[in-house]
Amino acid sequence: MATPPHRDDDQARAVPDSIHRKRWAILTVLMFSVLVVVLDNSILNVAMKTIASPQPTGLGATQSELEWAINSYTLVFAGLLFTAGLVGDRLGRKKVLLGGMALFGVGSVLAAFSGSPTELITFRAVMGLGAAFVMPATLAILVNVFERDEQPKAIGIWVAAVGLAIAIGPITGGLLLEHFWWGSVFFVNVPVVVVALIAMTVLVPDSRDPAPGRLDPVGVLLSVVGLVLLVYGIIKGGQLADFTDPEVLATAGGGLAVLVLFVLHQKRSDHPSIDIGQFRKPAFSASIAAIALVFFALMGVTFFMVFYTQSVRGYSALQSGMLLLPVAAAQLIFAPRARLAVERFGARAVCTAGMLMVAATLFGFLTMDAESPIWVLEVLFFVQGCGMAHIMPPVTVSIMQALPRERAGSGSALNNTFRQVGGAMGVAVLGSVLSTTYRGGVEDDLARTPGLSDTARHTAGESVEATLAVAERMGPAGKGLATAAEDSFVHAMHVTSLSAAVVALVGAVVVGSFLPGRTGQEGAGAPAGARPEPRQAPTGADR
Repeated sequence: MATPPHRDDDQARAVPDSIHRKRWAILTVLMFSVLVVVLDNSILNVAMKTIASPQPTGLGATQSELEWAINSYTLVFAGLLFTAGLVGDRLGRKKVLLGGMALFGVGSVLAAFSGSPTELITFRAVMGLGAAFVMPATLAILVNVFERDEQPKAIGIWVAAVGLAIAIGPITGGLLLEHFWWGSVFFVNVPVVVVALIAMTVLVPDSRDPAPGRLDPVGVLLSVVGLVLLVYGIIKGGQLADFTDPEVLATAGGGLAVLVLFVLHQKRSDHPSIDIGQFRKPAFSASIAAIALVFFALMGVTFFMVFYTQSVRGYSALQSGMLLLPVAAAQLIFAPRARLAVERFGARAVCTAGMLMVAATLFGFLTMDAESPIWVLEVLFFVQGCGMAHIMPPVTVSIMQALPRERAGSGSALNNTFRQVGGAMGVAVLGSVLSTTYRGGVEDDLARTPGLSDTARHTAGESVEATLAVAERMGPAGKGLATAAEDSFVHAMHVTSLSAAVVALVGAVVVGSFLPGRTGQEGAGAPAGARPEPRQAPTGADR
């Protein structure tokens, strides 16, 4: 392991001794906030099958409504991250973190008692609003309590918390769904939020930018409108199985136009939400692109994998959660150690290898069918988690260390924004590919099914769960339809996996071309030649 570079006394005093001594306890507390946000999404993935079931077991949500239950949260989250980061830099990151956690808890209670898919989508948006103020604050506080040479290790542990949530979420969700109603998967957030709020109040120091810029409400509005229109158009295209429909073209095209206006506004504004100039640095842009591309590929695949394990393979919600343990285990093992690989081989080699591992697992899903040995899936999950563990810590360090400490909120907002936008687009695009391919594969069998109206046939073709529900109502006569539904879903899963694998390969090309190689003197994952100037002594705000 390389010896950390010598720091002069003024740099060593960048973090006050009183905070430096508590830094690992503070990191543990920050992991609570990461845990609850990611926990919620991983639980929801396991609960989707139950929520899709008719009332009173679930809400009778369609495939499109399930996607919006995810995307309403993600779009509000991603759209407001810009402002949330700036608000934290201006008002104090601890205050923003506490407020966001409290709002997230309120949204969780409301979502737990939703009476319809529409209410669930709305309250998930409230949760996304709270999460938007949580995530930027955690990374911003982290870089303010750790010195530069310790940041790669701390960020690796922060990333590993995501792996922990991946493990706890599905298992917790499975246990809850076996003993309680579907809303318990949201209500379980409440005690975690309460514990986190108490611990943050006691331990976490506040910090802020001594010279913050103005907020950018126009930029926030443009980004939210553009993303909502674009993703709505993509989801609608999958729902209609027709991407040339006028409504689809109008909404998706309008969203792209608004996003172009957003970029132009950022370039001309004297107080932009995003510093467009940062993207002129190849290493910085490559890190941002890597985050977006890997989450595009993985979130879309995660969406269909729950239906594969539960609907096609017949596992319970708890068993499906247990099947995801290898992903979490790999991240817990390798994410905190990724910095060692970067020190030895460089960010370019490590991240490229990670992307290729992710792509290999996505190609591996092409071998899975309704009868495949389940251990093959477990091996693929472990390799996938290992690949993620060698991508996220280095690129996150690269982004956070490219900006001065005072703008840590903005850097964290950029990191989380592109992660969430990539994930939202992955669910929308790959979910639409899955839906369209599945409908095309099963529509002939539904057309031959007696007693179905056109409306019922259209609804049954939206998801494998809807088709299996029709087959179940038919009794023994529906066995052929159930088999056709499973075969059509496996084919749709293969098409979706192949699409995701191509995206991951594009990510490998990007990081292999633009991330820095081994530098020896740079911090793990820091862009070559982009080392920020030494941090100044803390201001009175860093208490």
